[in-house]
Amino acid sequence: MPSSALDRLKTLVEGARSAVAFTGAGISADSGIPTYRGNDGLWTKYDPAKYADINYFRRDPEYYWRFFQEVRYHVLSRAQPNEGHLALSTMEQRGKLTALITQNIDGLHQRAGSQRVIELHGNSRRFPCVDCGTVDTLEEVFARLDVEFPPCCTSCGGSLRPGVVFFGEMLPPGAMEESTEAASACDLFLAIGSSLVVTPASSLPVIAKEHGARLVLINNEPTALDGMADLVMREGASEVLSAMRLAQ
Repeated sequence: MPSSALDRLKTLVEGARSAVAFTGAGISADSGIPTYRGNDGLWTKYDPAKYADINYFRRDPEYYWRFFQEVRYHVLSRAQPNEGHLALSTMEQRGKLTALITQNIDGLHQRAGSQRVIELHGNSRRFPCVDCGTVDTLEEVFARLDVEFPPCCTSCGGSLRPGVVFFGEMLPPGAMEESTEAASACDLFLAIGSSLVVTPASSLPVIAKEHGARLVLINNEPTALDGMADLVMREGASEVLSAMRLAQ
């Protein structure tokens, strides 16, 4: 990566008083979590109209649970935070990062030590009961699948679901509002590993820019917002953030 771009990024971060990071699937790619839209993305192999749609889940929950048992659990259980996650946690510890907004559902930011994480699309490591609200963990649910398929709530026997936002569902209450407030108040907005095509989250960099923040886009592929950014780095998310962390 060009040293001039890295120097510029470091200058922007050091000069920021209240930076906000916004992360997409690209930051977790180096942890073994497949992206969705790339050439090797999850959606090229598995149909999101089935496993990621709330109406299909309600009609045929066993389809999702087979996908979870055969694929999703193993990906999540092996994944560990990478240098990108750790760099953002370090920024928060140094008082530079006031909020971390993520489209990801893997929980890796929290495992890296980040405290203020706004999960726009939920968390696939939590499985709430639709009847009583009891939440089971990833490991608890997987362990029961061999004897109970689909798994049921251990408290009331009700149905479990993944704690994520399916297609056809609203975002978690307050998540977008909290994200909008953070974007409006920051002086540096870092969009990392996101194609910036999923609404309404894709409006957050625009909101930050309209309120006077500097905008940095770090992504392997072009985005529709490249033209309004103060800095565009066409590199892998963990590569850039790792280099920035080492340079601090």
